[in-house]
Amino acid sequence: MGDPGERRPPAPPWRGEGPHALWHVSEDPTIEVFHPHVPATNPSERPAVWAVDERHVPLFWFPRDCPRGCTWLSGRESAEDLERFFSDTAATRIHVVEEVWQERMATTTLWLYRLPEQTFEAHEVGGYWVSSRTVEPLERVALDGLVDRHADAGIDLRFVPSIWPWWSQVIESTLDFSGSRLGNAADRHLWPV
Repeated sequence: MGDPGERRPPAPPWRGEGPHALWHVSEDPTIEVFHPHVPATNPSERPAVWAVDERHVPLFWFPRDCPRGCTWLSGRESAEDLERFFSDTAATRIHVVEEVWQERMATTTLWLYRLPEQTFEAHEVGGYWVSSRTVEPLERVALDGLVDRHADAGIDLRFVPSIWPWWSQVIESTLDFSGSRLGNAADRHLWPV
């Protein structure tokens, strides 16, 4: 995926994308304030309130602990990788989830908290934003029907027995990608993370 120090270009727009906004996505509908914290999944980060922008919020249209891999066309991919990964879809984004999460994808309600932008700054990983200050949300929006939400947005959502064969190819390709909660995936011991 290019130089590791190079900022990742944004994902392509999704169908129905709204104006720029910063969101925190949760399964908890009762959050009234966000305090800076060190993420359990990345203890080297400084304490912060984390948000994702409107363009990248589909990366979080999953149950919190659901392992998923996401990739998209950015213009940096090779012709070979474009053919290998995107020849069978008209979508510009592909999200992959293990089959065991299909029912949870169909039944989980997420809560999107829109956050005020004043104290946030762009994180080095494109699409993510951080604030070192306590933040109160501006609004809370319910989001359910996650499978249909992907389809409506023009994102190719795929369910597979194991994410690892696909993921190991993506991370060695020229595609831009994001993976989350991969430690929860099946057969983790068989594949490098």
